[in-house]
Amino acid sequence: MVTPRDRADAIRFLSIDAVQKANSGHPGMPMGMADIAEVLWHDFLQHNPSNPDWINRDRFILSNGHGAMLHYALLHLTGYDLTIDDIKKFRQLHSKTPGHPEVRETRGVETTTGPLGQGLANAVGMAIAEKHLAAEFNRPDLSIINHYTYCFAGDGCLMEGISHEACSLAGALGLNKLIVFYDDNGISIDGDVRGWFKDNTPLRFEAYGWHVVTNVNGHDSEAIRSAILEAKSITDKPTIICCNTKIGWGSPNLAGSASTHGAALGEKEIEATRTHLNWSHVPFVVPNEIYASWDARKHGDELEQAWLDLFARYKNQYPELAQELMRRLEGVLPLDWNDRANQLMLELNEKKQSVATRKASQLCLDHYANLLPEMMGGSADLTESNCTNWQGMRVFSAEDPAGRYIHYGVREFGMSAIMNGMALYKGIVPFGGTFLTFSDYARNAIRLAAIMRQRVVFVYTHDSIGLGEDGPTHQPIEQLPSLRMMPNLITWRPCDTVETAVAWRAAIEYQGPTCLLFSRQAVPFQTRNDTQMANIKRGGYVLRDFAEGKKPDAILIATGSEVSLAVDAATQLAGEDILVRVVSMPSTNVFLAQDEAYQHEVLPLDVTARIVVEAAATEGWYRFLGAQGKVVGIDRFGASAPAKDVYQDCGVTVANVVMTTKEVIYSAAAASHPFHAKCASG
Repeated sequence: MVTPRDRADAIRFLSIDAVQKANSGHPGMPMGMADIAEVLWHDFLQHNPSNPDWINRDRFILSNGHGAMLHYALLHLTGYDLTIDDIKKFRQLHSKTPGHPEVRETRGVETTTGPLGQGLANAVGMAIAEKHLAAEFNRPDLSIINHYTYCFAGDGCLMEGISHEACSLAGALGLNKLIVFYDDNGISIDGDVRGWFKDNTPLRFEAYGWHVVTNVNGHDSEAIRSAILEAKSITDKPTIICCNTKIGWGSPNLAGSASTHGAALGEKEIEATRTHLNWSHVPFVVPNEIYASWDARKHGDELEQAWLDLFARYKNQYPELAQELMRRLEGVLPLDWNDRANQLMLELNEKKQSVATRKASQLCLDHYANLLPEMMGGSADLTESNCTNWQGMRVFSAEDPAGRYIHYGVREFGMSAIMNGMALYKGIVPFGGTFLTFSDYARNAIRLAAIMRQRVVFVYTHDSIGLGEDGPTHQPIEQLPSLRMMPNLITWRPCDTVETAVAWRAAIEYQGPTCLLFSRQAVPFQTRNDTQMANIKRGGYVLRDFAEGKKPDAILIATGSEVSLAVDAATQLAGEDILVRVVSMPSTNVFLAQDEAYQHEVLPLDVTARIVVEAAATEGWYRFLGAQGKVVGIDRFGASAPAKDVYQDCGVTVANVVMTTKEVIYSAAAASHPFHAKCASG
């Protein structure tokens, strides 16, 4: 007869053997949490290995992602498409078993984890998504969205500040279908954590408004089972189950020590562990009876079929709701999306409003958020400043989970990782706002969104020194170019209402993360013809061309609020018979993805006199400029003063653009004709 301990030991030894073969990895956590995982996955988890994307599955998040082999062992044993050969390739190039769980690499993995604490925040986002979609779509006796989100977290996850941000909000929102297992083993890489982690975790989570199950023996199956049943009985708040475990459990000489955290046990200790646990099987061999005991495919098929029968009844009674739910979960936009999006751009073009682009963003949200009910917005306590609210919105809360706006509080990092979880869940397009300079708080969550290619919209207002009096602590300088450097992330910095509408549309359509950067100060509306309107979506286009078809003397490239400055400078230069082209480039990422013919049409190769105007750090622009070009930008921190004075102090002015343009034109001419330049100079 196969016992719970037999099943747990299968997890342990697959983890031990894979780490040993790779000579790299973290065996201690899988060994310590194997008993908890066995009870959860064997007795409670609602999932179907034959269809990892089944809508109503329970979500399982391994926030302490260094213990990835625990998850891989579970997927393999329960019948997912993860073979023993895949297990043997743990941490090898292009394998299905990378060093930390990766959502796009391994079927059955719900999110990419490793940076501690973020999986916990992702789980909060998934629990929000479940609660919201259930409120929107469930009907009496037809609960088609009805499952739990389970999360494993360790000491390291709870030390990370993001755990406070996310768990505090989860308690306030009453996410009762979120159950977290805290692996309280008291060990981290540096050893016994009591020297630096003395938090009273149960009291901490009680203060957040969570239900807390304390002092659970993490190696006692019945105690674990009882704790899960207690957690599932709670209907008004999330639960944390505090499990006392021993890292590396089963290792006779290393259990309970940091030695098992991040290194293979070694052949000698592995043999001792096999003897100690009476596991007589050679590496990577699991007895057939244990495989049979673990196999969840038949039960998973039955669970999904029962749900399909329920959904068939739902579809019969509520065909429009069923169709709408599937549309959202599949990430498909409404049939009239193109027409409605074009309509907004044309309306804004006709109105010719000169407003801050953060206000332009709000005008877009009044249209897009009411057109797309899957959009869920929010702000890190800056709603009125970020303009992330829209007409007719309702606030998501424990009392009204059908609401679509989340007050995240001052939790930029938590907000961003929570949005990642919502996007991973599917059926929701999340967006959230803060000031651009505070994107630094959220940086690693943005990075994970980019790695996972999730459709998350990061709204960053107060995008330059134009915010003025709040000073250099709030004035972004290096953030914009650093965001542009991140793979898979698209960054837009529009110059007026029409470019803002295009940027929002692109963010909604892009199957990946987007940063939208908006100004605090009002910016002038720019007039355009139909061709220019159509080319905005290409990331860069000719906005003004004073050379009118002839070779321009120079090209001015600008973004955001500096586009109007470049246009004013070009107009002044034209009065001096210096004819320049103004290129608005709201997204360098998108422009560089265009074909070379279009790029050279906008930026002709024979025009080497190029000047960029942008109130941000300059270094990233030189790929567009070549040796002769210059950037009118800012390679210092700002100052506290009215915006106009800060721009003057930083040298981002029409006068400086005019002067710099003349200098660049002369330098380019000198480079082309060095003899004439030498004669002219003396």
